[in-house]
Amino acid sequence: MATSATTSAPLIEKHTIGYVPPEDRHGKVRDLFTLWFGGNIAPLPIVTGALGVQLFHLNLVWGIVAILVGHLVGGVLMALHSAQGPQMGIPQMIQSRAQFGSLGALLVVLIAGVMYIGFFASNIVLAGKSLHGVVDSVPVPVGIVIGALGSGIIGIIGYRFIHVLNRIGTWVLGIGIVVGFGYILTHIQTDDFLTRGSFNISGWLATVSLAALWQIAFAPYVSDYSRYLPANVPVAATFWTTYLGSALGSSLSFVFGAVAVLATPVGMDTMDAVKLATGAIGPLMLVLFLLSVISHNALNLYGAVLSLITLVQTFAYRWIPTAKSRAVISIIVLLACCFAAVGASADFIGHFVDMVLVLLVVLVPWTAINLIDFYAIHKGQYDIGSIFQVDGGIYGRYNPQALLAYAIGIVVQIPFMNTPLYVGPVSAHINGADLSWVVGLLVTSPLYFWLANRDSAYRRRLTSGKLAGSL
Repeated sequence: MATSATTSAPLIEKHTIGYVPPEDRHGKVRDLFTLWFGGNIAPLPIVTGALGVQLFHLNLVWGIVAILVGHLVGGVLMALHSAQGPQMGIPQMIQSRAQFGSLGALLVVLIAGVMYIGFFASNIVLAGKSLHGVVDSVPVPVGIVIGALGSGIIGIIGYRFIHVLNRIGTWVLGIGIVVGFGYILTHIQTDDFLTRGSFNISGWLATVSLAALWQIAFAPYVSDYSRYLPANVPVAATFWTTYLGSALGSSLSFVFGAVAVLATPVGMDTMDAVKLATGAIGPLMLVLFLLSVISHNALNLYGAVLSLITLVQTFAYRWIPTAKSRAVISIIVLLACCFAAVGASADFIGHFVDMVLVLLVVLVPWTAINLIDFYAIHKGQYDIGSIFQVDGGIYGRYNPQALLAYAIGIVVQIPFMNTPLYVGPVSAHINGADLSWVVGLLVTSPLYFWLANRDSAYRRRLTSGKLAGSL
């Protein structure tokens, strides 16, 4: 669905965390498919998908089944967040003030910002390695800087340019990965391609969780890329275009990683396996993946910067951040990540995956609270003005019900966790499978719904004067 603003929308985005007024709304809902499909054809999901057979020792068939189940389940949550964008017209993280209060939302915003800075730093490392793989004379540190600069330029230009690049990337990367699959499957270099590994329940559950958490990790910023669409875009249309694009693109990349490592000798690094398995077209595949990681990484920088702006604006409430503010903060984040990535250890990506698993433990209850509040409690109707007030307006500085449900949602996950910091007793009993996210969702969702409704009933009685004498 397009509007008259579509053709007149400036290439360089002028908004940051503020409400996008109707006259600035533009774009087509199908752009969400290309954004999330093209953005997920990238090295990091390929490396992550390979873990099902590398680390959890599944065979090809059971690895693919686990990948599909995880993405199809996790993608539902991710797409439900995306559907909030056109209705609200504001970024996802600042919208959290309506659930947690203006100050209560700070912890979640900070966690999201740290996670996306981690994503950005990890991806520029992959960009550096990919560039070095294509051109040996380019050292990895130089490749890291080049990758960061490319992503930085895209992120600073902003929303519309990100969508344009991913429309192109969907066709180029989609065709590229299909050709890559065809080459690998006709040039398998191992005798145990179909027999290496086997079904094991802990490995299968762990792979499902890995795929589901990949989708959930997008939740804190997915609606940032739908908020410019016209408010009358149907919720179902936003949901399905996002869901199909993300689930399909991610699944293809995850399966591609699994296929590449099974088609090559045991013990190879995933991207080395991709290069070897794709043979004559290997250099071309690396070039495509390099361009992909640079383009997709702009989303991580963009999301991180919006989170940081939200943090600062909470206290500097008179500040009206502009495109210039977004550019300055983007450059600061870019320089800090380059410094960290260039000086990082060889196992930087592994450390990053460990960090994400820890952070997701505290993001899962947020996702449950946000979705229940939007779809079941407020039904999409919020006071946007209050969200930007220093005292939270009608939402207050803190929402005790949300914070209580959030804290309990974290605590109940502990026995089911499997992170570098802690392995819960239940997870240890089932050979390390991490089911904390399932428990977090199942407990937090009904708990917050009950607490919020109980609070709403109290407020209605208070307004009608029934409790006035007891105050």
